[in-house]
This record gives sequence, structure tokens and C-alpha cells, in this order.
Amino acid sequence: MKEITIRAVNKVGALADVAELLGGLGVNIEAISAYSAENEAIFRILTNDSKTAMKHLMKLPGLRLSEADIIVLEMQNRPGELGKITRKLSNKGVNLESVYIVGKLSDITHVAIKPSSDSFQKAKDALGVKP
Repeated sequence: MKEITIRAVNKVGALADVAELLGGLGVNIEAISAYSAENEAIFRILTNDSKTAMKHLMKLPGLRLSEADIIVLEMQNRPGELGKITRKLSNKGVNLESVYIVGKLSDITHVAIKPSSDSFQKAKDALGVKP
């Protein structure tokens, strides 16, 4: 799965511009993380069509975009599970850029994990993720 990272000027309506554009294209936002850092708005988005999203987001002025592979894991929805996963990654020297919950079904939580690009394969190996 691909994560799109959008960096924009932190102003009223920045997220609305992105969400309306994607919605108008029929691109569904599957998961999102949005926060500000100084004067910058940072959106991390998972969509059902990252190719279309990237193509059209490039047309919005003032955005800086990047796209990267992420790992989406299922974990038990109980205390300590995220700690186990992140400890495995830490023990292998994997640096994380982002982690967030994508969804929850009953006792299972889906978590998006974005390791730094130089440790993506190490993360897959540590977590037992098959190609």
C-alpha cells in the first residue's frame, strides 16, 4: 500500500482543498493523519487509488508531495501489542517515520507503519511480512 504525504501551508481550508479534490475524483480516503508543525500542515493519506490522487494533487498550488510504500499490519486489539511490534522494529534498528491506526474490526486493529526508506526491508523481515 502507498502513503501520500502532503505538506502545505498551514492555513484555513488546506485540508478541505485536498479532501474536496479527491472526493470529486471519486478517490476515497481510507485513512488520514493530519497535524501541524510550525507553519506547515502535514497530511498522511491512504487512498483507494494513489496514482490518480498523486496525479491530481500535483495540480494544487503550494503542495509538496511524496509517496512511499507502507506496511499495514493486523494486530490484536489489546494493551501491549503495539509495544511488541515497535520493540521488534527497534531491535532490528528500524527507524519509523509514521505509525497510525487504519481501522478496527472486532478484536483486530490495522496499523500503518512507515519505516524510513533505508530500513523498509529490515522492517518487513522483522515483522515477518512476505512480499
